Amino acid sequence: MGTKSHSFNQKIFTLSLILLSFSLLILVTFFGSKHNIITERLKLQQSSYDDHQPNQVFTNPRWFDLIQEEINGKKIKVGLINFDEKEISEYQMHGSAVSTVHVHFDHVSKSTKWEDIFPTWIDENQESGPPPACPEIPMPRLEAYRDLDVVVAKVPCEGWTGKAGLRDVFRLQVNLVVANILVRSGWVMPDIKRPVYVVFIGVCGPMPEIFRCDDMLSKVGDHWVYKPELRRLKQKVLMPLGSCQIAPALGKTGKEAWRPHDPKLHENFKKMKLSRFHQKEAYVTVLHSSDAYVCGAITLAQSIILSNSTRDLLLLHDENISPKSLTGLRYAGWKTRQIERIRSPFSEKGSYNEWNYSKLRIWLLTWYDKVIFIDSDLLVLKNIDRLFVYPQLSAARNDRTLFNSGIMVIEPSLCMFEDLMVKSFKLESYNGGDQGFLNEAFTWWHRLPSKVNYLKYYQGNESHESIPDDVSAIHYLGLKPWMCYRDYDCNWDVEVRQVFANDKANEKWWQVYDAMPEKLQQYCGLTKHMDWRIKKWRKIARNLRLPDEHWKIGVKDPRQFNLIIE
Repeated sequence: MGTKSHSFNQKIFTLSLILLSFSLLILVTFFGSKHNIITERLKLQQSSYDDHQPNQVFTNPRWFDLIQEEINGKKIKVGLINFDEKEISEYQMHGSAVSTVHVHFDHVSKSTKWEDIFPTWIDENQESGPPPACPEIPMPRLEAYRDLDVVVAKVPCEGWTGKAGLRDVFRLQVNLVVANILVRSGWVMPDIKRPVYVVFIGVCGPMPEIFRCDDMLSKVGDHWVYKPELRRLKQKVLMPLGSCQIAPALGKTGKEAWRPHDPKLHENFKKMKLSRFHQKEAYVTVLHSSDAYVCGAITLAQSIILSNSTRDLLLLHDENISPKSLTGLRYAGWKTRQIERIRSPFSEKGSYNEWNYSKLRIWLLTWYDKVIFIDSDLLVLKNIDRLFVYPQLSAARNDRTLFNSGIMVIEPSLCMFEDLMVKSFKLESYNGGDQGFLNEAFTWWHRLPSKVNYLKYYQGNESHESIPDDVSAIHYLGLKPWMCYRDYDCNWDVEVRQVFANDKANEKWWQVYDAMPEKLQQYCGLTKHMDWRIKKWRKIARNLRLPDEHWKIGVKDPRQFNLIIE
């Protein structure tokens, strides 16, 4: 009985497996066929749709995918820059929704060097005749590309390592070609512009001196998408090619040189209620680490006020500036704001420039449209408010292809500050300080006249006995006036520092000191250590019988009798 039951159960189990397998086979066949039918239907529908959509784009270059949302399905005209004939097919679009043109221009001569564009010396005082010449960098025939909506450009990145700024003439040419075409295409009238876009392709990206990070919409891999603010970009393309010429004042907001001056047109602008821009601007200096430059900052503020400036005065300081010093600085005219100082990654510990990267904090002052950074060892003799019309980065020359960071026109920007902070650990500084770093971050800059940042530095047969009449600000290199007896420039007492000595410049500084209230003069007293150092070097100069014989001058500075107890 048990054996029959067992045999019966086996037959039932086998039959069940057969039925289950058959059911699964039917299900797979049914749904698989249905899937195939659906797939075929979709293919037929797509084929039918494509037959009725002859302009459909089947494959898009990457740059197009990145700007589709911006153009929102509109018909556009695209200009391709710096692509060879083989690359054109990879980047151009097909179909009537997008038309593509290849922008042609002659490449700059390989014999043109960066030093030709940024020479150490030019004749700044030429009152008649043509200005100093700049090398020729060919531009395309702009009128042929006046109605582009998008520009796609391959940027040259040869030699780019991230450890130094690129000083490549062809890279500059490509960036300027793009900028000029964008302005030509987007600039309808001074107050009427249409949106234009640019996609840069290359690991090094566009030149940040020309294309602001604030205008960047996205970055994917080596593709950088920008929607430039044409008002700023227009001013850039009107600047000289480099420091081979003095930058003209072309950018006063609301009164730019490119705006029409016909009274009737101005009246029409008023009726159309076209916008006028009102910028907020300030002079900014930075103090950190000690009170050593408090006197200089106080005198600087007083000199700016005496020049009848109408701009704000803002002083950034760290926690090492004493409460007493802050009281004097505010009384002198500075608004003060505390910051956290920034160490210079490439400076030696304990060196004079160890914390000079604190200057980068000026890019965080985004409630100002422009600021003029000015070192606290400068003295303003004439009003320099006119410098606010210049774009970032404008400065006077230092030497070679470099600018001096003692006075700089900059445009605050959070993304620029972030970019500079990232680069601060990569870009090497020739002097370990901010000036070397900023010259790598801004290799393309605009030359201000030397008279707005007159460097108190003399070589060869240059006269130590005079200051040109047209000087607007003096930069006191070497030992500072408040660190010396007022009777003469104590840089004379140290042979290697005599290149910084000038008694006339020293007198200019003390004239501003004498005009200050006594309440402020007390911040410029001598400490016992300062007095000891001055006497030490006077004694050495006397023993060496230095030929200038300043060591013979009888000292009358009353501060030597009222030394500050440290």
